Amino acid sequence: MEEKYIIPAQTHIGHVHLKVSDLERSLQFYRDLLGFEVTTMYGRQAAFLSAGGYHHHIGLNTWLSKGAPPAPAHSAGLYHTAILYPTRKNLASILNRLIAAQYPLTGASDHGVSEAIYLNDPDNNGVELYWDRPKEEWPYHEDGSLNMYTKALDIDSLLSELN
Repeated sequence: MEEKYIIPAQTHIGHVHLKVSDLERSLQFYRDLLGFEVTTMYGRQAAFLSAGGYHHHIGLNTWLSKGAPPAPAHSAGLYHTAILYPTRKNLASILNRLIAAQYPLTGASDHGVSEAIYLNDPDNNGVELYWDRPKEEWPYHEDGSLNMYTKALDIDSLLSELN
């Protein structure tokens, strides 16, 4: 019998590449609002963006989707892209930016292991902005399994990080 394969623990998801209907509109969201930096453009059809100078964390293209409507909500596909912030204060900062821009949120949750803000990009792709609590603070059940949950995020507590 073949041994079960387990992916190496150091493996990370390197980037997400999204089909978008309007490249400039998506750049306004990912670059101008969320603060990603453009690392390269492929004409007017694709853009690659990063945090911190990596070749790209997000790819955007209109190769097959220029002018197309968003994917139906009740269909298979990407649920959301999750963007991990290094600190709680960083998450508070982007939340404050979204509030100032009056950008609509779709949710805000405390998951025990993390705190998360949810929104949709201009093509209705789900986006999760979150930070992970230190692993030693994660909640566990008596049997040792993670006790992840979904509770309302304390927005005021999060924003107090900015004081």
